[in-house]
Order: sequence, then structure tokens, then C-alpha cells
Amino acid sequence: MALNFRFAVVSDLHITLPHTIWDHPGRFHLVEVSIPAFESAIEHLTQLNLDFLLLPGDLTQHSEPENHIWLQERLGKLPFPSYVVPGNHDVPVVMANGQSIGFADFPQYYRKFGYENSQQLYYTQQLLPGVRLIGLNSNFFNEQGEQVGRLDTQQLIWLEEVLTAAGNELVLVMVHHNVIEHLPEQSRHPIGKRYILQNSEELLNILRNYGVKLVFTGHLHIQDVAYSQGVYDITTGSLVSYPHPYRVFQFQQDNYGREWLQVQSYRIETVPEFPHLQHLSRQWMGDRSFPFLLKLLTQHPLNLPLTVAEKIAPDLREFWANVADGDALLDYPQFPLEVRRHLQSYGAMASGIPTLIDNHSTLLLG
Repeated sequence: MALNFRFAVVSDLHITLPHTIWDHPGRFHLVEVSIPAFESAIEHLTQLNLDFLLLPGDLTQHSEPENHIWLQERLGKLPFPSYVVPGNHDVPVVMANGQSIGFADFPQYYRKFGYENSQQLYYTQQLLPGVRLIGLNSNFFNEQGEQVGRLDTQQLIWLEEVLTAAGNELVLVMVHHNVIEHLPEQSRHPIGKRYILQNSEELLNILRNYGVKLVFTGHLHIQDVAYSQGVYDITTGSLVSYPHPYRVFQFQQDNYGREWLQVQSYRIETVPEFPHLQHLSRQWMGDRSFPFLLKLLTQHPLNLPLTVAEKIAPDLREFWANVADGDALLDYPQFPLEVRRHLQSYGAMASGIPTLIDNHSTLLLG
């Protein structure tokens, strides 16, 4: 029987109850809108006859117990099943402290949302007949106690066992950190590498060996669809930063055995107390972009002198907002050729041709 189902992805919610808001002058996240934005998205999604909802991490601001409790209670009231994985904000410490839950505590909050086995931070669930979800944990603490994006060896062994048992099922993978590069040289870039798995190639090799074609990620807070040798990594922007997006997908198999994935993106336009959310949020991001832009311009591969970067940066005030939008067509003819070409590489041009697949597209999977 041909598969035909619909699901949604809402990522990087950063749920923050008002009394838990942590403020910082350079904060990119507009966490003040986290709950009303989520409620707005849910109001729309409950009208669409969804089969399930995926939430690929950063569910809370800083893993506060009360924010986890609020979210799990809200997910429990939805008319469709929901599945989560932890983001770096959800397991920021190994042991619980006065602010955050501990690393091993996360599954206990989400037993109804994937984690029937509350003893490990990854799982598999049959979503529908012939459709399987694998939820991975990409948060890893190295020997220095630093949190990085990596899949541990035990998890990779488990993954191969699950994929072997899955047989001919359609497998969807959800993980917080990116698996395929969404930015130029992301795995080596001083800024971008923290958003991609350190052992992404190891994971990709496993996925390709078992014919897995779809991975859903978050973390980067941009709308982007990346492809590499048979695998799509679809990353969805954050609900608390511009452009406040979420996605709806329709998967279909036709009579010839071909598989299609239709991608539709939506954005939160307004919430109470923020009636002009899109404009305000874009301004918010631009107001806080200068330090980020200086790093982008002075680090590899441009390595511009600071004095040059300080002159260029003001013209790039909306650069990251345009990247976050997805399908960006970027050009800065006033800049030196090397700088112009590098900045263009963050956009949707491929060999001089616009490739607009980040927000609304239909992908032929095979």
C-alpha cells in the first residue's frame, strides 16, 4: 500500500515562562514570544489533520524544569502524537543545578513523546505502518566537560541495529545538530562548526548504507534544505527568532514507486503584545548583528583586517536575517570581489542558477 501522510516540524521553541526569562543585551532569541508563538503555530496545525509532529530540540530556554513541565503538559493535549529530541539548551549540564535539569533527566520528562525507555537519550518509534522515526541525541560532553555536537559510539552501534531491523520501512531521522553543511565550509568554519555534528560523515555513511533519505534538524535557526549523496538534511528555523518559521510536509508514494516530499513553510506574523512581529524581530536581529558580523569578516576564510570589517559590517545589518529567511539571493556589488563572492555563497545560487527549495518545494526522493 502506497504511503501518504502529513506531518509538521516546529524547531527551537526555547519555551520560556515569563518569570524565567533570562535577559542579555546581545541575545538573538526573542524568547518573550516563545509561548504565544508556539500557541499560534499549534492553532494552525490542529486544523491540518496531521499524522504527527516533530520537535528537533532546544525545547526550552535553558532546560528549566518548569519550562519542560509546561511543554510536556501542552504536548499532551494535542490531537496528534508529538516526538522530541534534546537540543544543547535542553541538556546544558551533566548534573542538575539550580537552573537546569541534568543530562540523564531529559527522557523522564518526555516519556509520552518518544522516550518510553527513560534510561537513554535516543529512541525509535513506529509512527505509522511502514514508517519509523529514529530520534538521536547529538549532545556530548567531552573529556574537558565541554558540550559539543557528537554521536557517541554506543549510539551509532544501536542505530545500525535499529536500521537493520527496520527492513523496508521508511525511516525518518531527527537530531538537533546539522548532519549536512548548510553554510559554506560549515564543518571547518570557526562560527559554523559548532552547529554541525563532529562525526557527521560517520553518521551519513550509515544512513546511506541503509537507504535513509530524510533527516530533520534544528540548532542553526535558519530555513535551509541541504542535500548530499542521497540524503536530505532539512533544518527548520527557530520559533523565537526571525522569521519565526515552522513547516508542514506531505509524503507520498506514487503508483510507480517514486517517493515525493512536499515542503510548505509558514511563519508567525503576529502575537499579542507584538502585533508587528516580523518587522520587530528583523530589527532585533539587525541591532544585535554587529559583533557576529565582525567575527564573520575577520575569521577564516576572509580574514579581513578589523578596520576593513568595521567599515563593511554596517552594510550587512540584514545579512543574517536574509540567510535565516531561506532562499536568499545575496549580492553586494559594492564590496571587493573576494568578499562579494564569499557572501553570495551563503545564498541560494548554485552554479549561477537560483535554487529555491528552502521554504516551498517538492523533493523527488527516489
